Amino acid sequence: MFGFLNLNKPAGCTSHDCINALRKRLRLKRIGHGGTLDPMATGVLPIALGAATRLLPYLSDRKAYIGTVRFGLTTTTDDITGDICQEQSARHLTREAIEEQLPQFIGEIEQLPPAYSAIQVEGQRLYARARAGEVVNVPPRTVEVYEIEVLHWQAGHHPELTLRIVCGGGTYIRAIARDLGAALGVGGTLAALQRIESGGLRIEASHSLESISPEYLPLRSPQEVLAHLPWLELNASQLNDWYHGRAVVGEGLPPAESFVGVTFAETCVGIGVSGGDRLHPKVVLKN
Repeated sequence: MFGFLNLNKPAGCTSHDCINALRKRLRLKRIGHGGTLDPMATGVLPIALGAATRLLPYLSDRKAYIGTVRFGLTTTTDDITGDICQEQSARHLTREAIEEQLPQFIGEIEQLPPAYSAIQVEGQRLYARARAGEVVNVPPRTVEVYEIEVLHWQAGHHPELTLRIVCGGGTYIRAIARDLGAALGVGGTLAALQRIESGGLRIEASHSLESISPEYLPLRSPQEVLAHLPWLELNASQLNDWYHGRAVVGEGLPPAESFVGVTFAETCVGIGVSGGDRLHPKVVLKN
């Protein structure tokens, strides 16, 4: 088995739970995922099978989410699964007042990751340290948010705003919910989250975990999933050099240090790094 699955992760399980289920169902050990989703979140989870796991670092880092922010609450996890830290009425909020705050969350922004997150600090996951009662100071990180669109507004004691957010890798939607609530002076937490795009895969073409089986395995080729990369087709002579770790001459290569997908007979055989007029092997696959 070699290729990618566009999995629609259900709520209530971890990304690793999905991997374990697929390993048992497909009787395949070599399975990986691109871009962890929190247990409460649903949506696109790119899955790589077999040697395609070596291609996971080259997935597009563009992601898109639909998230619902609930105002008047703050929680330990910055989402609705955490313990409530503070609660107050936010009935006075209006959609217009919130929309005035949104531009500060678009572009390159500094973001403090949630205390309960999968980021590693000194070899330990933050969520593990937080559950152990440790207070860990995590430095803010620069992330990029390309678009924020308001989809729905619901007034009330704890009003809710549903947003479509397009962003780069490493962006925490929980942190946006938390910081938007703080900017409005009432607190905020993430009430629901669906990832609708990740790693070049979209929710419309995703498949449920229950539907995947050895008999039904809707694999996507690396060329489809890594369509954001330029691709080079090798001839038989070049393939021999490629498999022996030697650079190959290529025409029309992108600027130096750019990644390039490599195929032979329309099958992906790896990833190269452009040297201007030559392509140097970075990942060599022998399927």
